[in-house]
Amino acid sequence: MNDNTTNQLQQRPVDDPGLDEVPSWVSTNPHAAKHAEGRVVVAFAVSALSALASVVAYFAIPLGVQIEIGSFHSSLHNVVFGTTMGLAIFLIGVGAVTWGRNLMDDDEVTQERHAPSSSEEDRTEALVTLSEGVRASGVARRRFLLGSLGGALGLFALPLVVTLAGMGPWPTGRKRAQTIERTIFAEATPQKPIRLVNDITWKPIKASDVEIGQLVNAQPENLQNYHDVEYQQQKAKSSIILVRMDPASINIPASRKDWQVSGILCYSKICTHVGCPITLWEQQTHHLLCPCHQSTFDLGNSGRVVFGPAARSLPQLKIGVDTQGYLIATQDFTVPVGPSFFERDSRNDFKEGDA
Repeated sequence: MNDNTTNQLQQRPVDDPGLDEVPSWVSTNPHAAKHAEGRVVVAFAVSALSALASVVAYFAIPLGVQIEIGSFHSSLHNVVFGTTMGLAIFLIGVGAVTWGRNLMDDDEVTQERHAPSSSEEDRTEALVTLSEGVRASGVARRRFLLGSLGGALGLFALPLVVTLAGMGPWPTGRKRAQTIERTIFAEATPQKPIRLVNDITWKPIKASDVEIGQLVNAQPENLQNYHDVEYQQQKAKSSIILVRMDPASINIPASRKDWQVSGILCYSKICTHVGCPITLWEQQTHHLLCPCHQSTFDLGNSGRVVFGPAARSLPQLKIGVDTQGYLIATQDFTVPVGPSFFERDSRNDFKEGDA
């Protein structure tokens, strides 16, 4: 074997098979091509109708309606919306595959391998090839196909946009006042106050039972009227802590003189940074530390922030006692509890120096 033969074998280990191109059935049969084009248009059209149906289902079917088929149990809203939306994207794929397999040119080509970096000539050739691919796709000749594809894709985006409605109601001032800016302490009135109860035993808390230096995790008594998801939602806003300090060792602003009972103060348990529950209590300094990001609040000075990323004082709840000596609340927090949000009005927040 001479050197030339060896070099050829190294470059081409097998013989070049060449091209054995067989024309496709559609390319030689105009009737078949027309039939394939119709299938593509139908797939895109039904996809568009399915997308519209998913939008109608999203708004028309109540969330509480259930469907049961044998052991299958689910929300009818989710089943219909998911099925129609899934069918919409499936039919876009069916139409695209049918278009590619039956309507695009199926010329076979070969290309030698090249170095990883492309030359200027290769990049120019790639652009030419791309243009040729656009031509071969038949877009210029079949504009109705392109329009149906655009319509299917455009309408499929519609249910995706509609699902944004599931993120919750628009945060108007009225809606915020009824939801995130309100706790169930708002159900209290001077004539019908709400007792504060231990969050473990649910027993009402007597002022005389709270010792100086003690911290008690508590809840409003009416939280027991809520259940399931609503219970968790209300608990996330109404959780409170009670602390008793020597009145002579704390700073009580004149505007909050009647918010406490013999040194017993009540604050929201929810950190104003990102909403973590706070219970790390330092008796000597009167500081409450959030375990998540170390925000520290001075409960002996209206809950103001003394360290950490929290930007707002811990909301304080006005409390009193009933005729039997139990701690009660007669009104809601004066500011929203928990983390800040864009629309929140912080003008009523307590700041250093406020009376």
